[in-house]
Amino acid sequence: MLTLIPLLALGAACDSGPSAIDESGRWSVVHSGLPGALTSIWGTGADNVWAVGSDPGDGSGPMVVNFDGERWFQLETGHSGDLWWVFGFEDGPVFLGGKGGLILRFESGEFQRMETPGRGSVYGIWGTAPDDLWAVGGSLPKDAFAWRFDGRSWRVAEGFPTELAESYSMFKVWSRAGDDVWMIGTGGVAVHYDGAGFKQEPSGTDNLIFTVHADSETYAAVGGLGVGVILENDGSGWKDVTPKGTPHLMGVWLDGGGGYAAGVDGTVLRREADGWKTVDTGIPLKEAFHAVWVDPDGGVWATGGQVLAPPLADGVMIYRSPTAATDPG
Repeated sequence: MLTLIPLLALGAACDSGPSAIDESGRWSVVHSGLPGALTSIWGTGADNVWAVGSDPGDGSGPMVVNFDGERWFQLETGHSGDLWWVFGFEDGPVFLGGKGGLILRFESGEFQRMETPGRGSVYGIWGTAPDDLWAVGGSLPKDAFAWRFDGRSWRVAEGFPTELAESYSMFKVWSRAGDDVWMIGTGGVAVHYDGAGFKQEPSGTDNLIFTVHADSETYAAVGGLGVGVILENDGSGWKDVTPKGTPHLMGVWLDGGGGYAAGVDGTVLRREADGWKTVDTGIPLKEAFHAVWVDPDGGVWATGGQVLAPPLADGVMIYRSPTAATDPG
């Protein structure tokens, strides 16, 4: 079922401090106060944007919204439970991962629940093709897992270090290629897959690492608890590049040498040639951003809400126009 969701107006300006990069006037509020928090955002372009999130418990199922370039629609999946991640392919399908081992595949206008080998929450999905996917997750604070999909079935990834399940949960997986896959999670855990096997690598932190992403040269991972963490890896190992005073971060997306990160209290940072800088969005939001995505046109999207403790509610989304102050749709 598709339900039209109205767009909301741009909020008033706020002061992010004299050292912040001024992007006020380029950001707008797309959604605010949705019944479920929005935990992930992804798309193929500014005319095909997906965001997913929590199940508000009102019988409608988890929050799933899609933008077609003109209007936003809410999609009813026919299933229940919080969703934590969305990832897909330009020609489809789209995969959604969530609580209790839930993985949904959206194709030809329908949601299908896929059989999975466990009941831990699926926090991250990535792949090179619809028949070559990874899913990672756990049952906080342990039971880390990695699954693979070959086009027919999801299976436990062969060789994944089972001892990690004793002390860690995995949060996200990302790669530039099938033989250079990074998985990150609780306690600063970072696991690399080189196409032949897995190796746990030092991350330089024992704090939570929530999200990992990469451009053609660098991997970046963000996290924290109380204080923020930004890590980068150019192939020589993970290095802490966190600016002083950075709060807890949960989303990151790199884009051709630049990129954005987002976190608690409406925090947004931008990656510059000389490091990460705080951004003044001009929007007085205090919700926590859980994910950020940069579309192929350079538009930046951040989603979140009340995501740090139940109930996961008050979904919010903001957008940065690549050119001028515009409200998408």
